[in-house]
Amino acid sequence: MAMAWMLVAMLALVTGDAKCSHVPGDPAAQQIVQFKQRTEGPVGILKTSAGSPIEYKEGYSSITSNLIQHEYLMDSLTHLVRERLPERIVHAKAGGAFGYFEVTHDISHLCKAKLFESIGKKTPVAARFSPVVVERGGIDTSRDARGFAVKFYTEEGNFDIVGFNTPMYVYKDPLLFTTFVHSQKRNPATNLNDLNMFWDFLTLRPESLHMFLLIFSDRGIPDGYRHMPGFGIHTFEVYNDHGETSYLRFHFVPDAGIRNLNSEEGRRLAADDPDYATRDLYNAIAKGDFPSWTVAVQILSLEDVKRMPFDPFDVTKVIPLDEFPLHPVGRFVLNKNPINYFAEIEQLAYSPANLVPGILGGPDKLFEARRLAYRDAQYYRLGANFNKIPVNCPLQTAVLNYNRDGRAPLQDNNRDNPNYFPNSFHGPVPYIDEKRPRNLQLIQDESRNFEQARELYVNELTKQERDSLVSNAVASLRQAAGFLQERAVKWFSLIHSDLGARIAHGLKSNQTNTEYHWQDY
Repeated sequence: MAMAWMLVAMLALVTGDAKCSHVPGDPAAQQIVQFKQRTEGPVGILKTSAGSPIEYKEGYSSITSNLIQHEYLMDSLTHLVRERLPERIVHAKAGGAFGYFEVTHDISHLCKAKLFESIGKKTPVAARFSPVVVERGGIDTSRDARGFAVKFYTEEGNFDIVGFNTPMYVYKDPLLFTTFVHSQKRNPATNLNDLNMFWDFLTLRPESLHMFLLIFSDRGIPDGYRHMPGFGIHTFEVYNDHGETSYLRFHFVPDAGIRNLNSEEGRRLAADDPDYATRDLYNAIAKGDFPSWTVAVQILSLEDVKRMPFDPFDVTKVIPLDEFPLHPVGRFVLNKNPINYFAEIEQLAYSPANLVPGILGGPDKLFEARRLAYRDAQYYRLGANFNKIPVNCPLQTAVLNYNRDGRAPLQDNNRDNPNYFPNSFHGPVPYIDEKRPRNLQLIQDESRNFEQARELYVNELTKQERDSLVSNAVASLRQAAGFLQERAVKWFSLIHSDLGARIAHGLKSNQTNTEYHWQDY
């Protein structure tokens, strides 16, 4: 029943039947009041999890009862301590919503995936936006990168883009994932965030500074999720009906415009409304101001890939827009809030391994490692049957495979079908696609990208953004050990002598405030 209900609800989003309350003020704060207003009285008889009705006296008191025989107490008390899932190691806190993706421009000559097959086609989507480092109870306005994940519920299965709000990523070598996460999280001895660890990683892996130039600039704190761009990070390998390959980088541009907060605004909101971005997203949808993003791609041919002066599959680099401009593909709209956050957002499971015919994914080593890491994380958090949780189910196609048993949910557990393959008894069989190409095989080397970081600093950041970058970097570096400051200044100087000089001057300054305003040298 839950699966059928969700399918109806998600398809309603696609056809435009989503209902909107158009509630003025703060709908998030009034949610429970609105529930009372739209129900005439108690919605039903209180029952145990096994379906037995609770008698009035048992429901209101346990003081005079034999506690072991007080089933309502036993049922609720033993459930309470099991109500939490293991927290995500990164991206623990998030806002999310549901909606649809609509094709506006034809790219079927590049990619045979059915979600792109015709102009006007709509596909249900689920989106989740998340700071990287903060814990689940943390603030929405940290100076941090943000996850930007979109799940497309296509008729060929789920396709996930697990992206970021920056067009580049931190590192190229997946071996660094554990090191990066540990260095950004809490010191195991003090249980405090430690800027010595933070800057040690950045200065030992200077390719990471490209991304952190943006994070320390005015673009480091998005003004809510509705004004935040998204990027697929990887260069995706796709193919058409003839087996011809192309290479795409996905961009999501907010139709309401990109807006960010400065450090002071971020600190104020951290104190006044730590859930600012989550609240803003919920309220906008509840009021009918549906957030939307234009989906576009940069397109490379195999010949383009071969002649590039750098590795176009290096996630710490960007593909230059002046040489490979954006081509619009569609638009995705969020028009439905979750009804139950835990069921629909906390259990929402993304994986780069969720691909569909026509999309082979990124051929780079980081993408390859993420295919394992995300699946393993969901197994740990949600169990082996996490794709049978309603919000993760492929809504538009029946799933037939040879997976069986395990922790609930099981659904029908594939009924009485054969449970091994190959078999001679009419079990499901693979489909044949003689045009499907093999993944491009790469040999990747160490990432070196000071050139792109320099281009970002000189030609893409405004003077105000350069000032903020220096101010925010100095404020953070001041709390790190002296040798880390020296190492950081060295790398910043290699990016650009002006940047290194400004940061060195700021570190030597006796000023204690965290705002620095510099003139161009």
